[in-house]
Amino acid sequence: MNILAIESSCDETAAAVVRDGREMLSNAIASQADEHRLYGGVVPEIASRRHAEAISGITRAALEEAGMTLGDIDAVAVTYAPGLIGALLVGVNFTKGLAEAAGLPLIPVHHLRSHIAANYLVHPDLKPPFLCLVVSGGHSHIVRVEDYTRFTVLGRTRDDAAGECFDKAARAMGMPYPGGVHLDKTAQNGNPAAFALPRPHVEGSPLDFSFSGLKTAVINLLHKADQRGETVNIPDLSASFQQTVCDILCTNLMKAAEQTGDTTIVLAGGVSANSGLRKAVQSACDERGFSLFVPPLSLCGDNAAMVGAQAFYEWKAGHVAGPDLNAVATMPIEKEELP
Repeated sequence: MNILAIESSCDETAAAVVRDGREMLSNAIASQADEHRLYGGVVPEIASRRHAEAISGITRAALEEAGMTLGDIDAVAVTYAPGLIGALLVGVNFTKGLAEAAGLPLIPVHHLRSHIAANYLVHPDLKPPFLCLVVSGGHSHIVRVEDYTRFTVLGRTRDDAAGECFDKAARAMGMPYPGGVHLDKTAQNGNPAAFALPRPHVEGSPLDFSFSGLKTAVINLLHKADQRGETVNIPDLSASFQQTVCDILCTNLMKAAEQTGDTTIVLAGGVSANSGLRKAVQSACDERGFSLFVPPLSLCGDNAAMVGAQAFYEWKAGHVAGPDLNAVATMPIEKEELP
C-alpha cells in the first residue's frame, strides 16, 4: 500500500511516500529554521504562511522522488494533532482537498505516534509491545506501545518538555536557535561534573518529569555570574546541563522498564538525536541486557515519512477520516478513537 503523507505541525513542511508502513520511498522536507532563527524560536504566524507557500511544491517533490504520480497512491495521510494550530490547519486542509480530488482514503495521524513509527522504517524486526521514550521540543513521555495503535502513557512532563528546556538553556548561554543542537555540540568539550545542578522530581509520581526548575537554575546561574562580572565556562555548563537532563530521562525510563518488565526500549522524537541521551540509554540497556532501537538522525526531527509509517497501521485499524477532519492543537497519544 503506497501512502502519501503530509506533515506541517511546526516549522517543517514535509511530504513523503511510504509503502506498507516500513519502506520509505521518498522524504522531502522544506525547513523554516533559518527564518525562525532571526526571532530565537518558532513564530506561529510565519510558520503557517510558509507552510501554505511550500506545501504544494514539497508534495510534488515527494512524488517525483518516489517516481510516482498521484495515480500510484492508495491513500493520503496527514498530521492533524497535536501542534501549532495554524500550521496543522494548512496540512489538514491541503490533504483533505487532495483526498477529495483524487478519491483517496484520508488517514489522520497523531504527531507523537508518528515519531515512534519512525523506528519502523529502519528496524524491520521492531514490533510492539515495547517501551518508548518520546522526547521533543513540546513533549516528554514514557509510553508503553501495546500495539501499533494502542498506547499507555506511564510518565510525562508536568511543565517544560526536555527539548524546550534544552532550547531555553542554550538561548540563555547565547546559542542560536535551535539551541539543543548547539548545546549538544558544545557539551562535547566540557566537564559534566563541573556544575551541580538540581534534579527535580514529582512527588508521588516517580515516572513523571519536571524540567522547569532545572531550566530556571541555569538561567539564574548565568544572571548572577553576569551581575558579578564573572565568566561562566559554557562548555562545562553545557556538559553538566546535558548530563543532568539525560540522567533524569534515563533513570525514569529504566524505572518504567522495571515496572512493566519490558526488555525492548525505543527512543523517538527530536531530542532522541542528542548524543548524551543516546549514550546514557545505550549504557543502561547494555547493563540490563535490553534491546535498544533508535531512529537515524535524519528521522529524529519532524518529517513526513514517519507519518506515512504510522498511517499504514492507523488504516489497518480502520482509522479513516472524512472531509470534516479538523486540526487539534492538543490531544493525548493514548486516545483510541481518532476522527
